[in-house]
Amino acid sequence: MKSQKLASSQAKLEQRARNVLLFQLSKSPKTAQELSQILEKREIPPEIADEAIERFIEVGLIDDWVTAQSLVSYRRSQYKSKRVISYELQKKGVDDELIASATAELDDSEQDLANRAAEKRIRSLKNLEEEVVRRRLMGYLQRRGFSGGICSRAVTFAIDGLKLPDDAHS
Repeated sequence: MKSQKLASSQAKLEQRARNVLLFQLSKSPKTAQELSQILEKREIPPEIADEAIERFIEVGLIDDWVTAQSLVSYRRSQYKSKRVISYELQKKGVDDELIASATAELDDSEQDLANRAAEKRIRSLKNLEEEVVRRRLMGYLQRRGFSGGICSRAVTFAIDGLKLPDDAHS
């Protein structure tokens, strides 16, 4: 009788673990480590959680590589630097090799990305004095993780671009 209750309880926990994983993955892609932490918070025993996660990895429902690529793509659309994206991936428990692979192509485009971010942001600042615009743009770009040199060049690029249309009409 006791072993029957134990087996029933075990089956319920396994089903609950699968349900939690499916629900979490339906909301957004997550890494194995993130899902492990979620199951731990839901008080799923580690042996059941690990088994469920392994099974989901086997069938392809959990894939840290795909999750990393998805996050890189999304964060780039938000004008985030490689450094910030790498940090986020590390926090999510992605392996260092996967982080390096997922962010490999980002090195070439850092300046271009910062330039585009500055161009977009400067539109909302065009009525301010140039010094205020420079300061705010620098802060904006630095919060996105770009280095000081890249920020300076992007600010100059955006301010020069803002001046060009006015000069062209003269």
